[in-house]
Amino acid sequence: MKAAVVGDKGFGILDIDVPKPKSTEILVRVRACGLNRADIMIASGMAHGRESGPGAVVGIEFAGEVVEVGSETEGVKPGDRVMCSGSGGWAEYAVADWGRAATIPGNNMNWAQAATLPIALQTMHNALVTAGGMKAGETVMIQGASSGVGLMGMQIAREMGAKLVIGSSTNPDRRAKLTDYGADLAVDSRDDGWVRQVLDATDGRGVDLIVDQISGYAANQNLAATAILGRIVNVGRLGGFSGDFNFDLHALRRITYIGVTFRTRSIEEVRLIVKQMRADLWDMVEAGKLTIPIDSEYSLDDAPAAVEHMRANQHFGKIILNLDD
Repeated sequence: MKAAVVGDKGFGILDIDVPKPKSTEILVRVRACGLNRADIMIASGMAHGRESGPGAVVGIEFAGEVVEVGSETEGVKPGDRVMCSGSGGWAEYAVADWGRAATIPGNNMNWAQAATLPIALQTMHNALVTAGGMKAGETVMIQGASSGVGLMGMQIAREMGAKLVIGSSTNPDRRAKLTDYGADLAVDSRDDGWVRQVLDATDGRGVDLIVDQISGYAANQNLAATAILGRIVNVGRLGGFSGDFNFDLHALRRITYIGVTFRTRSIEEVRLIVKQMRADLWDMVEAGKLTIPIDSEYSLDDAPAAVEHMRANQHFGKIILNLDD
């Protein structure tokens, strides 16, 4: 089969053996894959979790048909149309733990649409609800909201009863589109005046919860824009892996600062995340209330071009690899 395999200086499309599922895994004929920032790190040869480095197959999100199931799997059978998170997805065949697969709802959702959802649903439900403790009636901000995950975060916040949803994007064209995906207010995180905009929108109080995909340069502004006893959930680091942090402001506002990642979670923890997400959100998914726009589609052979498109940071929504031939 063809697959995107990491080498010493990036990745290439190679012919390799079809993977064999373990007893708790399913084998999927991949039809579409979603691109994520973690994929770009893995594709460049950087270490990112256990499934990275030379010889690894890129891809943490994919959709396709189940062709084989292990002896200890539950709720999945050959022939099912599924969307999955896992590893090794940029390939004609991939394996996933049974607990990280979900049956694609109905017949109206195509492969590309299904491949936009797993990572965004799992990441943002965990960040907003489990880690962030969001409650109906609270105010929520998503930093880095024009990414696929960010767009999903705003929609989840809105559907779960947020009083006010704020999103950020540094690109004016993408920022103008955020209101179509749940934002009441859209701000530019590179504009020094965004904190004042947030405080004005919340009557000087600040937001109850920030889901931060920027970190780095935005850390202290996040603290200033968060309400006393508010929460910040650190999901991504698009603005830098380190930066200045005002510890006194953090203490003064008594902010709970929470870090999350899938890289250090056990498979049991990830299964629970998927289970909790489905319990809260699946009716919304089936009703078409939680969607991510597709920015562009590439073939597997054109994966290097797809990676460069993501690195250029000019996309809105998801970039897809389409293997449905």
